[in-house]
Amino acid sequence: MDAAHGLTHDELRSMNPVVGPSCPGRSATLPPIALLACAVFEGEIALHARGATHIAETRFFEIGLHDRPDQLRAVLQENLDAVDARTDIEAVVLAYGLCGRGTAGLRPLRHQLVIPRAHDCITVFMGSKEAYAEHQRRCPTCYYYTPGWNRARRVPGPEKLAALRAELAKKFAPDDVEFLLETEREQLAMHDTATYLDLGTDDAPAEAAYARKCADWLSWKFEHQCGDPTLLRDLLWGNWDAQRFQIIAPGMQLGHAPDETILRAEPVKTASA
Repeated sequence: MDAAHGLTHDELRSMNPVVGPSCPGRSATLPPIALLACAVFEGEIALHARGATHIAETRFFEIGLHDRPDQLRAVLQENLDAVDARTDIEAVVLAYGLCGRGTAGLRPLRHQLVIPRAHDCITVFMGSKEAYAEHQRRCPTCYYYTPGWNRARRVPGPEKLAALRAELAKKFAPDDVEFLLETEREQLAMHDTATYLDLGTDDAPAEAAYARKCADWLSWKFEHQCGDPTLLRDLLWGNWDAQRFQIIAPGMQLGHAPDETILRAEPVKTASA
């Protein structure tokens, strides 16, 4: 349990709506939606969308697209067009943030598009952009670990460095490889704490152990913090207020807001613009 949040993993797992005898048809009263989500949330969505029969379709996308914002945008727009063409839904929901502006420019054609006001997925794990900002203020040298990022081995640790070395060795001479690895080590030196966040999934304890292993290998401090599933849960269950979510109407596009709101609706930009 994290003292700051006061939640155990059992409490986190229980914080999701479940359709059952005590609440028959609960999901049927919600607007039907399609969900486009980063695979970093796969386990968390399985847990916190349990019983969500109003989600007509879910599509997950590889974590590595974050490294290529233009490709992320192209892939999401292609899939947005596909699910947006459905006539049996009322909205398309994105389990993403701004993500290096990889979601900026997305355009719904038929249904409203809903996305959390978040720079990236850590906001969703924290439960709000305010909680994320406060944690960053308290620990500006933290590097964030989550079950999904761990499974993809895209977090600082021995496996990632070994994979990077192997990848670079295919393209560069040995001296260049060492130079590039040293650059990576210099970037890691800007951090001194591994902050592990989880939303109560069954693999959370095992992935916490992996994050601690990485912290030990890096000689970093380790912090295990239970996240807050409220933002993700409300995204999935249709509780969309303007303070926490950006809603894009058909004919508009998602844009980056250079202030604390993070996202905004913009007129669609033409090629000549």
